[in-house]
Amino acid sequence: MGQRIHFVVDPQGWCCMGLIIFVWLYNTIFIPKVILLPHYEEGNISVLAVLCYYFCSLFCIASLFRASVADPGKLPENPKIPITEREHWELCNKCNMMRPKRSHHCSRCGHCVRRMDHHCPWINNCVGEDNHWLFLQLCFYTQILSSYTLILDFCHYYYFLPLKKENWDVFVFRHELALLRISAFMGLIILGGISRLFYTQLMGIFTDTTSIEKMSNCCEDISRPRKPWQQTFSEVFGTHWKILWFIPFRQRQALRVPYHFANHV
Repeated sequence: MGQRIHFVVDPQGWCCMGLIIFVWLYNTIFIPKVILLPHYEEGNISVLAVLCYYFCSLFCIASLFRASVADPGKLPENPKIPITEREHWELCNKCNMMRPKRSHHCSRCGHCVRRMDHHCPWINNCVGEDNHWLFLQLCFYTQILSSYTLILDFCHYYYFLPLKKENWDVFVFRHELALLRISAFMGLIILGGISRLFYTQLMGIFTDTTSIEKMSNCCEDISRPRKPWQQTFSEVFGTHWKILWFIPFRQRQALRVPYHFANHV
C-alpha cells in the first residue's frame, strides 16, 4: 500500500519545521567539519564513528520529511463502511462525516484522522494511524543524534587530543568555541524536550491509548481488553518484524485491528 502525500497549509507549522531543519543542518554541517573529520584525519577516531553520525543524521531527516508529508489517516468524504463494522462507526459533530471510533477531528487540518494522537506543529502534520510510526522514529533518531552531538562536543575539549592541523584562517576554526557552545545548547534543549515526548508516546503505545484519549479521560481499564505490548507496537509500525521498526525507508502495511478493541472519543 503506497504512502499518500499529505500537505498542510499552516505558516506556523512551516516556521516550526523550518527551525527543526535549521538545527539539523547546523549540526550536520559544523559537527563533522569541526570535530569528526579533523579528528578522523589525525587518527583520533575511527571511520565507524563518522559513518554512524551520518547514518543517524540521514535517518533523522528522512523520518522528519516522511512524517511531515505522510497522510496521517485522513478519512475520505464518502467512506465505505463494511456492514460488519457499522456499529463501530460514529458521526463527527464538526464535519458531519462518518468515522471509526477512536478517530478525532483536527481543527487545524480541518478533517477527521483515524486514531489521531495529536497535531504536531514541529512536523506540520497530525500524528495519526498511518504516520505514528514515522513520528516515533523521528523522536528516536533525534534523541540519538542529539546525544551523539553532545558527546562529541564534550570529547572534543576534554578527551580528544588537540588538533595539530587546524587552519585558523577558516571561519569554523576561528569561531570554534562559539559554534560548539551553540551546538551544545541546542542539543540540550532538543534532547530534554524530545525525551519527554518520546516517553509519553511509548507509554501511550504500551497502554494502547492516544494523547487525546488521555486528555479526555475516556479510556478506562475495563473499557477494552488489554493487548500485549508486542501487538500494540506491531499495529503502530505495521509489521511484526522488530528490526523493521527502526527503518524509515519502507512502506507501512496496516495490520487489521478488530474494532472490538476500539473506544469512543
